[in-house]
Amino acid sequence: MKTNCSTYNVKKSHYSQHYFQDVVKEMNRLGMIVDISHVAAQTMRDVLNITRAPVIFSHSDVRGLQDIPRNIPDDVLLKLAENGGVAMVNFLPYFLTGGNATIQDVVAHINYIRNLAGVDHVGIGSDYEGITETPVGLEDVSKYPYLFAELLLDEKWTDADLQKLAGLNLIRAFQEVERALVSHMGRTACKILCLKFFPTQARDDLAAEIPYDDLIPAEDIADHLECVHPWP
Repeated sequence: MKTNCSTYNVKKSHYSQHYFQDVVKEMNRLGMIVDISHVAAQTMRDVLNITRAPVIFSHSDVRGLQDIPRNIPDDVLLKLAENGGVAMVNFLPYFLTGGNATIQDVVAHINYIRNLAGVDHVGIGSDYEGITETPVGLEDVSKYPYLFAELLLDEKWTDADLQKLAGLNLIRAFQEVERALVSHMGRTACKILCLKFFPTQARDDLAAEIPYDDLIPAEDIADHLECVHPWP
């Protein structure tokens, strides 16, 4: 589950702040992965402070190379590493460079995330289904081998690292979110699931939580229904 609009478009009442926290916690309880691509930087920080499971950026680049609001600040990347989440690089040239882009620009963003957050926290998000322009050399998924070949020119990238980049990091994050789901369900309710898919002992710290199903008051969002983004 994700949003392309800033949570802070909702009036900052006490209730809406409480609602925001409860939504993230309820997603954790349900085993839903939280995707914070393209939210406001403060929303990124707030989610990472609240969540009890890894989160992802499914298609985002870094502000350290292209300083635009939709990209990820350095402090958020560091917090993401602590969280166990994954930042997956977007191929839209505007997010990469602000203009034209090449396969080397994608490599630069991948390496930036790796160097700051670690190789366990970087992935490929491409956004081919959503973008209308692509970097030269990465026009479609058939060009992925060229991206990995480019990375292999750097001796720090091993075959095992490339497997993590290609998907193992995301799979690991999903497994951590599912383990959180197991803990929410409780060991009795999910005994068969636990034994089959999660041989390690499930955590039970959230098993007794009551599902959150309150509605946010209409007056809190009355003038904030459009997708706007006054982001820093």
